[in-house]
Amino acid sequence: MTKNPDQFLSKDTLRGGEFLIKETKSDSVFIPEDFNEEQLMVKDMVLDFLNSEVVPNTARIEKMEEGLAQSLLAKMGELGLLGSHMPEIYGGMEMDTNTNTLICDVMGPAGSFNTSYAAHTGIGMLPILYFGTEEQKKKYLPALISGKQSAAYCLTEPSSGSDALSAKTKAELTEDGKHYVLNGQKMWISNAGFADVFVVFAQIEGDKFSCFIVDRNTPGMTLGAEELKLGIKGSSTRQVFFENAKVPVENLLGEKGKGHLIAFNVLNIGRFKLCVLCNGGSKGSATTAIRYAKERIQFKQPIANFGAIQYKLAEQAIKIFTTDSAMYRVSDLMEQSKKASSAKGLSFEEAKLVAAEEYAIECSILKIAGSEGLDYVVDETLQIHGGMGFSEEGTAARAYRDSRISRIYEGTNEINRMLIVDMLLKRAMKGKLDIVGPAWAVQKELASMPSFETEEGDFAAESKAIKDWKKVILMTAGAAAKMQMDGQINLKEEQEILTNVADMMTDLYLAESTLHRVTRLKGMETKIEQEVYEAIMKVFFMDANARVVKNATDALCSFAEGDLLKTMLMGLKRFTKYPPLNVKNARRLIAKTLIDADGYCF
Repeated sequence: MTKNPDQFLSKDTLRGGEFLIKETKSDSVFIPEDFNEEQLMVKDMVLDFLNSEVVPNTARIEKMEEGLAQSLLAKMGELGLLGSHMPEIYGGMEMDTNTNTLICDVMGPAGSFNTSYAAHTGIGMLPILYFGTEEQKKKYLPALISGKQSAAYCLTEPSSGSDALSAKTKAELTEDGKHYVLNGQKMWISNAGFADVFVVFAQIEGDKFSCFIVDRNTPGMTLGAEELKLGIKGSSTRQVFFENAKVPVENLLGEKGKGHLIAFNVLNIGRFKLCVLCNGGSKGSATTAIRYAKERIQFKQPIANFGAIQYKLAEQAIKIFTTDSAMYRVSDLMEQSKKASSAKGLSFEEAKLVAAEEYAIECSILKIAGSEGLDYVVDETLQIHGGMGFSEEGTAARAYRDSRISRIYEGTNEINRMLIVDMLLKRAMKGKLDIVGPAWAVQKELASMPSFETEEGDFAAESKAIKDWKKVILMTAGAAAKMQMDGQINLKEEQEILTNVADMMTDLYLAESTLHRVTRLKGMETKIEQEVYEAIMKVFFMDANARVVKNATDALCSFAEGDLLKTMLMGLKRFTKYPPLNVKNARRLIAKTLIDADGYCF
């Protein structure tokens, strides 16, 4: 992709990473409550498919009954759900980004089948859409969109996981120039057991990382046995071997030596969709917990009456609500970017790719928030079930096992934390983000007397906290970056500092997105009392404030010392004065709302 995303966005739209240095108005932020009637009809259709086709067949899916996954994908294809994000010219529905996000959200509780669905519609199909020639798109996309064929993505190898570019699979051009001969091994390949089309990465001439479309019936391509996995047992996962497998030269995907562009750009949107599926799964798991807590009687009353259980239910809802707020915000930003790019003449696929590139930082933030939020939710759902949660008779154990992979694939959460800060600093160095100016302003503020001005209007404490946390992040990251420029530290070797900064940025983005949503909800008619939304927001802010203090302190103490450290710790104290809150009562109010609604209701 050679086009610059910056040239397509309007001046009023925040670019990727700009949330750290700029403010945005709440009325410009999309929230889940903004869905129109047509989008809600799509939601109902997907929910009907989930409840009629997936949920009743869960046991069969978990046993990997032959042909079942393909059958379910084909039924989704008939409904248009495999091509909802694809151009009409190839048989797709060309739905907007927010509707596609909603589809993934509803599919969240689909368990193992989600791996098959996501691998097919995401990393399986998108490389061909984004980088394929017109001939390749016409040949492969219609069958993949209809569900007549299935796709798999072959990147990982035994010696290359996070370091994907170190792949050892080779591709050598034949003497007649008509084929590439592939030799190598891929592992952890989702859908491998039934896929018809494989997107495969290999090194041409030893060091030109490239990508190929490989058909299932290619001589020399064989599959290993199904992997025995901790979770997602109902999804096919196999090794794929290539031994002198001849692939036509016209199946080279993209440019020779540019495979990294395919791998990394496809992962951006993959991380976003993974967050959405995780958060949708969290909603289903939280509902399971709420209903069991109401049914389980101990000491002559439902355990839902107990404060310790209400804490868990409320905390589940807080994690889901805040992630929900952030992911739909990003969804709409990508939709705005796509529309702006299309208006400037970019094709459908180019516009989608530009949008995913632009908000890569936010996609990594969401991947972390969604996957770690899901881990918390399923863990507490199992805990609420007690001994029954440890039994395979219910759904708690399966959800617990299935969730664990989400922190590993689409880039481990550790890698994504590194990427958040790395991408931020690279954008600053390229002049795409002016971090130096705001960081310098914070340094000058530290040297001046504290201001006693107060915020006014609704949610003044939260608005001030957002501004102050941005200062903390700029102060911390700016000081670390300066020490690197001075040769005092090497941030690539200081992963703990990068993690601290990434975690603060994650808390900031979720908090700001939640503030925008609650502000919007104040002016809307809702089934839930406004005080409940405000309770969710305020509890999150109070806890996030404590995490910001912890992460900033850890980071600053690891590289600063003397007067510099003293000054910045004083600044940290100045910038983290969020007012205390009776979180017990706030969580009880949230829990009561969930219990009365008999499930996750926000």
